[in-house]
Amino acid sequence: SGGEQSPHLFQFRKDGFLVLEHFFTAEECDSMRNQIQRIIAEMEVPPHCRTEFSTKEEEQLQAQGSSDYFLTSGDKIRFFFEKGVLDERGNFLIPKEKSVSKIGHALHAYDPVFKQITHSSKVQELGRKLGLERPVVVQSMYIFKQPGIGGEVTPHQDATFLHTEPLGRVLGFWIALEDATRENGCLWFIPGSHTSKTHSSLVRA
Repeated sequence: SGGEQSPHLFQFRKDGFLVLEHFFTAEECDSMRNQIQRIIAEMEVPPHCRTEFSTKEEEQLQAQGSSDYFLTSGDKIRFFFEKGVLDERGNFLIPKEKSVSKIGHALHAYDPVFKQITHSSKVQELGRKLGLERPVVVQSMYIFKQPGIGGEVTPHQDATFLHTEPLGRVLGFWIALEDATRENGCLWFIPGSHTSKTHSSLVRA
């Protein structure tokens, strides 16, 4: 109040990110992890993964199927797999709970546990404190870091994939459901990089 900026808000605007320890309770984190295990237990491999491909033309059809599956996932709960975890018929080569790279992109809309967390009063309050006025949830993802086979996430700007006019109208909430360390692959930021231009943009043809 009174126009004064809290230390957290000052740090957020300066660095472009903010670390809030214990924002969610251990029970809340456990509830999300347990719910994901229930979702995976009922998971079926998407049809385009179960098709056997042998020719270049069929490989292109598979790529198209994968692309359509991804691009139409904004209002659905869909599964994305690590490379090499399925055979040519779409059968798992490893335990299926170790095969998933990501689940997205509408857990916040269709799963009761993630819906409750996403729209909780403390998330809404934090959003307001960080400058959101009438926020809309664009997407939600559960990202796995599978031991031994997990793919590398290269440096990127979220605005490459979630472009807004003007820039900077998307705010991401990244929740570590387990201890994230340098040894096991924590999230990295470049302080102040949010003030630079977008280096690339992905646009649907």
